[in-house]
Amino acid sequence: MAILDYVLGRPLASDEEKDERVGSLPGLSVFGLDALSSAAYGPEAALTVLIPLGVAGLGFSLPITIAVSAILTIVYFSYRQTIAGYPEGAGSYTVAKENLGTHAGLLAAAALMIDYTLNVAVGISAGIGALVSAVPPLQPYTLLLCLAVLFLLTFVNLRGLRESGLAFMPPTYLFVGCLVLVLVIGIFKALVSGGHPQPVNPLPQRPAAHEQITLWLFLKAFAAGCTAMTGVEAVSNGVQAFKDPVVDTARRTLTLIVGILILLLLGVAYLVSAYGIMATDPGSPGYQSILSMMTEAVVGRGIFYYVTMVAILLVLCLSANTSFADFPRVCRTVSQDGYLPLVFAVRGRRLVYTHGILALTVLAGSLLIIFNGVTDKLIPLFAVGAFLAFTLSQAGMVMHWLRSNESHARLSATVNGIGAIATAITFVIVILTKFMEGAWLVVIVLPLLFILMYAIHRHYSKIALEVAVSGPIRLERPHKMIAAVPIEHLNVLAEKALQIAYSLSQNIHILHVHEEHSDRDFANEWRLDVQPSLDRTGLPAPELVILKSPYRKVIAPILNYIWELENKNPENTIAVLIPQLIESRWYYSLLHNRRAAILRTLLLLQGRNRIVIVNVPWNLEKELPATIAHRKPLRDRIRA
Repeated sequence: MAILDYVLGRPLASDEEKDERVGSLPGLSVFGLDALSSAAYGPEAALTVLIPLGVAGLGFSLPITIAVSAILTIVYFSYRQTIAGYPEGAGSYTVAKENLGTHAGLLAAAALMIDYTLNVAVGISAGIGALVSAVPPLQPYTLLLCLAVLFLLTFVNLRGLRESGLAFMPPTYLFVGCLVLVLVIGIFKALVSGGHPQPVNPLPQRPAAHEQITLWLFLKAFAAGCTAMTGVEAVSNGVQAFKDPVVDTARRTLTLIVGILILLLLGVAYLVSAYGIMATDPGSPGYQSILSMMTEAVVGRGIFYYVTMVAILLVLCLSANTSFADFPRVCRTVSQDGYLPLVFAVRGRRLVYTHGILALTVLAGSLLIIFNGVTDKLIPLFAVGAFLAFTLSQAGMVMHWLRSNESHARLSATVNGIGAIATAITFVIVILTKFMEGAWLVVIVLPLLFILMYAIHRHYSKIALEVAVSGPIRLERPHKMIAAVPIEHLNVLAEKALQIAYSLSQNIHILHVHEEHSDRDFANEWRLDVQPSLDRTGLPAPELVILKSPYRKVIAPILNYIWELENKNPENTIAVLIPQLIESRWYYSLLHNRRAAILRTLLLLQGRNRIVIVNVPWNLEKELPATIAHRKPLRDRIRA
């Protein structure tokens, strides 16, 4: 336990929760990294689609970004309404479930879980992509670097929400500061040069055009650019993670996130067009990210370039922290309703939902391994879940306001209605344009996850019915108990088990498995070393059962006898006492057989409700006491 205290920090009491809440500035790094970091891969995703247009594709960068920013603004106002309507904290799942029904809620939950998982994989892979752009020799180690960052994020988040927010504040503000400085210098140079600035270092050779613009290609680029909108819903999911007053603090944090993101997106789009920066093919040997080329074109490849690249790398990798903050909260809420395992609702030692964090780590790590840590392969899967969750949440808020009696309800419903329509149209565009590139996988996984959650709920409902009682608890006089005690050797374990057995029942069955060709005579051992004690105390003699085992099996004969004993005594409770040695050190247990554990497990899995299992442990000392050093095992004396 001392090691865990050192690694993860001391356990936090439940009443320390308020101390773990965050303000607007730390909240920006906890809930805003996902959105802010999309300024790095959102524009690049759109420009990658436009590569076939050559230089002509640059003219569409700014219009696409303006369209994305317009939808982002609509979503911003919609989520301000959600925060006001659900100050206790409500993501798409809660809003959709309460206003559109359980089916819509589960669909939103599945979409959110997919979105958060993909966000971790995309954010980390994009961050490592930025590192590889700056240091090309690291490209062969892309996947290993991705997994290392994933492990680091998991570790930091297991230490608690407040610590992760404080730890990620410096890289967050370094990223924003560096990128804003690059944009300011670049825009100034562009304005001074009449809109045609010269890059400090030559840009990579531009690929030749081999396609013309079509509506389909434009929509594909727009859908790719919409990945810049993911993460905006995070604040509404975690309202209760903010300091009082929670609504004002959450709204202020959301305003900071969206405001900074729109400025970054528009600034990057303008400079890309002004400097003539085109995307390079991701995964190719000469790959260089858009932000890397833009920074190099504006300020050259000096110290500031590398500082900026480090900041971009850190924020892209740490952008996954938004998912680590929100994915466990979504799982907690869904599990409280019985649609996910109840363990997801249990808080760990640092007041975080440990099982949700670990589940996210496993899922995101699997994606990184499958797609080898390449961002462009993951981008087509991205944004589908986010926009479905956006749409369901906004539609749910429309119903919420229509049922409300508040004075501004109609205006609020209009705002959310516009948001629902805008995100629904974007969702359809994303599905249609990205379907053949990999979005089909999300379309398949989404209903499967929906079905899985319903199956879990049905299982819990069945258990609830089976263990329910109609009316007050009814107690009756207990039935007589039969005690069954498996004994391999006569020792202190057998002595303790027999003592407990006689305290439970006078009807005791001693079970001993006799292997063929063994020279032991257990009945004679019993007569010499147990019967005298029974005679002295006046206890009734138990039924001594010697079970034959021609095939050298030990557990099967004991189980068969217990089943037979249960069938012959339908009115009795059968107590099975299982003696077991407990070693002083965990690795010593590897030296012993696991028969006691196996027998206990099989009784639990195959037994009926009339069978009771009683563990009889004997804890061994680390050092052998001098008072027992002279003892000699009974079986050795019998053989002598």
